[in-house]
Amino acid sequence: MTNYFNWVQRITEDKLTKRLAKSVKKKGMKRTFKGELLSWLDAILFAVVFVLLINQYFFQLFMIPTPSMVGTLLVKDRVFVNKNIYGLEVYPGGPKIFSRINPLRDDVIVFYNPEYKSRGPVFDILSQVLYMGTFSLVNIDVDEDGNMRERLYVKRAAAMGGDTIRFENGEAFIRGGGEANFTSDNLFRENNNLSTSPHQSIDSDVYPGINAYGSILAYQEMALENSIPSSLIKEYQTLATYKGGVDYYQIEKAKSKTLHTLNPGNLEVRSTMARYEQGIYVPQGYVLPLGDNRDNSQDGRYFGPVSYKSIIGKVIFKFWPLNRMGVVS
Repeated sequence: MTNYFNWVQRITEDKLTKRLAKSVKKKGMKRTFKGELLSWLDAILFAVVFVLLINQYFFQLFMIPTPSMVGTLLVKDRVFVNKNIYGLEVYPGGPKIFSRINPLRDDVIVFYNPEYKSRGPVFDILSQVLYMGTFSLVNIDVDEDGNMRERLYVKRAAAMGGDTIRFENGEAFIRGGGEANFTSDNLFRENNNLSTSPHQSIDSDVYPGINAYGSILAYQEMALENSIPSSLIKEYQTLATYKGGVDYYQIEKAKSKTLHTLNPGNLEVRSTMARYEQGIYVPQGYVLPLGDNRDNSQDGRYFGPVSYKSIIGKVIFKFWPLNRMGVVS
């Protein structure tokens, strides 16, 4: 990877030197402040364009903004993303060409966030140019608190076309296309020699309280606070001193199940509960991306499968911090 940096530096310096020399030759030996300034601006503009082309079509540097991939990648890790492995994106967010290779199960992929709210094409282009042109050092796409807005997500391709995946108490269960039964994600990974990085961080003993909380929310939504069973309250109270993570997916699943019990005639509630119970089906040409830190990840459980077309690259190497440098798998 050091060779890559050296190559970029060597090419850039060579181009800058030649452009400056050419500029001086055109103007003769007379050098003025204005001429020097214009020459440097011309050289800098060329360097930025050169870097943008590299970032768009070859490699892009990316900084990990959240703990969703803890176990593989930590917050503020910097990684190299191979931008042409799944085909070349003509322009940011545009169509792809030469896309002969599809993502494979377990690839750590980079894709456009389906829930990202654009601030307009001008801002989107400007923010991407600054981000890529400065090798991810400058990012103006932040929220009101100064936190980076996630236009791109980094997750693991956990389920592929034809798979169905469902979740219970934080654990994933996979049923491949044509198979009759679900297999726990841990066993599935072991049987197929896949990465062991995906994990749960919430203890299984916490889930009775989490499920009770979801059910209590259902009673409150139905304005039945006075009818909440004491057993639910007791289970919920076990979380009184709990300070760990929260599985929001399981909370919503428990809530939908209780809503259906309280109001079985509501077709919308029945449909929501059925989606949780049956799991998420992944169509052909799509993947379901999940974070390795399963209990702290905004991923495919919430926004569903993503199309191959929205996947822009594969994370291949972690280069910062230096003591964690290595191949990402």
